Amino acid sequence: MDDRGKNTFQEINSQPEVWAEAINVYKAGSKVVGELWAENQPDQIIFIGCGSTYYLAKTASALFQYMTGVPAFAYPASELVLTPEVVIPDSRKVLLVAISRSGETTETSEAISLYQKRTAGKVVAITCDSQSTIAKQADVGLGLDTAKEKSIAQTRSFTSMLILAQSFGGDIASQELKDMEKLPIVAKRLLFEYRPLAKKFGESQQIKKFFFLGSGLLNGLANEAMLKMKEMSLSYSEAFHVLEFRHGPMSMIDESSLVVGFISDHATAQEAAVLKDMHNLGAKILSLSEAPIPELAPIAEGIVLNTGLPEWMRPVTYLPVLQLLAYYRSMSNGLNPDRPANLDAVVKLTL
Repeated sequence: MDDRGKNTFQEINSQPEVWAEAINVYKAGSKVVGELWAENQPDQIIFIGCGSTYYLAKTASALFQYMTGVPAFAYPASELVLTPEVVIPDSRKVLLVAISRSGETTETSEAISLYQKRTAGKVVAITCDSQSTIAKQADVGLGLDTAKEKSIAQTRSFTSMLILAQSFGGDIASQELKDMEKLPIVAKRLLFEYRPLAKKFGESQQIKKFFFLGSGLLNGLANEAMLKMKEMSLSYSEAFHVLEFRHGPMSMIDESSLVVGFISDHATAQEAAVLKDMHNLGAKILSLSEAPIPELAPIAEGIVLNTGLPEWMRPVTYLPVLQLLAYYRSMSNGLNPDRPANLDAVVKLTL
């Protein structure tokens, strides 16, 4: 029996249930998080992670600043360890948010230790192991143990930790979180409705190159989708800000390209124009947007999120179908998405 990809497929499709648990975990910890914020009143937030969780940090920092107005920045954890003078401002009250699936990643743990030695700032940890080293280093931990995967590539762990981060930002911004409870229903619908589309593009051997374009709140997610495709299927895969794609990278476009556009509410016209340009150069187009985009209908396949949720709640819904895309591509390439080449679930090293 061929068990290739069994864990990855199950983990992708388990997201509706795990997202519901993530929402409840944040509810249980919201009082402590709120008290930490009120006591410390930070005027800058630094989010750190490694690999997928660095892209999660990018998404979370953009969301946090967008919602609260507090300056927020994202760095790979190793940057804080190796160049702390670049990452940590001496003149500000900083809150560090460390994101790690395992809670054992060396760079992230070392970054927390260095940060704590150099500052009087507090640490919030977002992990999938509430008893991990990083969770214990933090002043407040948000841990969702059931989101951890057997597979190496992050799928449900990434999205579940993003829900924790989104909830944190919404809470500090005094937003109503009740509608977060709709997210699991949205995920279930998207995974069912668009699985055939993900399979079609994933199994198409006419496609040799994948480009994921997203800006603003969506750039970190475009990078994460790129990484999933690269890790699972060993395919040529890149990510860019949408309009930046015209400034050089589009030289790679031809008939073997799939361009995946993460379309925002506020820049729909400009982002759709880029996708039309790429279609004119021969690329196949896949768009993701809250509502249908009439001008793209003749040239693109569209994933319509149709969440009815505010823009800050929506980012997590862009990923599940694209995780399936990477899964089907990996299976079509004869690979095992559960065990990407050369990778381990936890990176431990000497710094």
